[in-house]
Amino acid sequence: MTVAISHTADLQTFFEEAAGYRNDDGNPRMKRIVLRVLQDAARLIEDLEISDDEFWTAVDYLNRLGGQNEAGLLVAGLGLEHFLDLLADARDARVGKVGGTPRTIEGPLYVAGAPIAEGEVRMDDGSEDGTATVMLLEGRVLDLGGAPIAGATVDLWHANTKGNYSYFDQSQSAYNLRRRILTDAEGRYRARSIVPSGYGCNPQGPTQECLDQLGRHGQRPAHVHFFISAPGYRHLTTQINLSGDRYLWDDFAYATRDGLVGDVTFSEDGREAHMSFDFALQGAASADDQERSQRPRVMQGQGA
Repeated sequence: MTVAISHTADLQTFFEEAAGYRNDDGNPRMKRIVLRVLQDAARLIEDLEISDDEFWTAVDYLNRLGGQNEAGLLVAGLGLEHFLDLLADARDARVGKVGGTPRTIEGPLYVAGAPIAEGEVRMDDGSEDGTATVMLLEGRVLDLGGAPIAGATVDLWHANTKGNYSYFDQSQSAYNLRRRILTDAEGRYRARSIVPSGYGCNPQGPTQECLDQLGRHGQRPAHVHFFISAPGYRHLTTQINLSGDRYLWDDFAYATRDGLVGDVTFSEDGREAHMSFDFALQGAASADDQERSQRPRVMQGQGA
């Protein structure tokens, strides 16, 4: 029986050297991760008989993916960001942290530092007046017993009618369709905004290039992103997908989950829409529970 070269002791020793196991400097956690990546990559290359051309094409792809800032988009499209949510759900279930509004993916388009207001706010800058449908968005932030949480921060953001987000779309004003709202004494938040459009990956971008090879589309339904936080409660990262969208249950980023669909109703003349959605937060068992993940995020003023 022939032993695969990727499994031999000599090669394992070589990869340990490459991962820094032969020195006392560096980060032990990083060394362990890099070693696993090298070992698994070697086995994949050997097991699937990856050619040199395929290997270097993949390296070029990663260069282009990073160069176009689409790595965050690809990990969503390949289901890895959704997997992180499933993993977190499983960890919570094991220790009895259940109930409340489900989490779902953040996505790569958050921008920190949006204007903050108490109770009620207008999100759009008026640039799409006459073409966009006005949307009245409201709801409450509650605890698991249904009691209102006053002073909770509702940090929300969504696309315009073309499916584009401010900051990443330089034609929009700063923080257009991005706001933070502090809930009132009844836990209520209200926003006047516009009905967002769903969007698709850039047809010429590296994410869609990969999806094309997999025979998949790169479309997302219309949705609104939320961070919900309050002292003493677990931070919630979620998004509400709008009912009636063609891609509601066919989201390329796998963000639609039971309990995260917002029913949108339109006025008779079609000029206004309304969506009401309440959020229920779990109590925090530790200070860490109250914080969102530390993934790198954009601050307004950084280059897009």
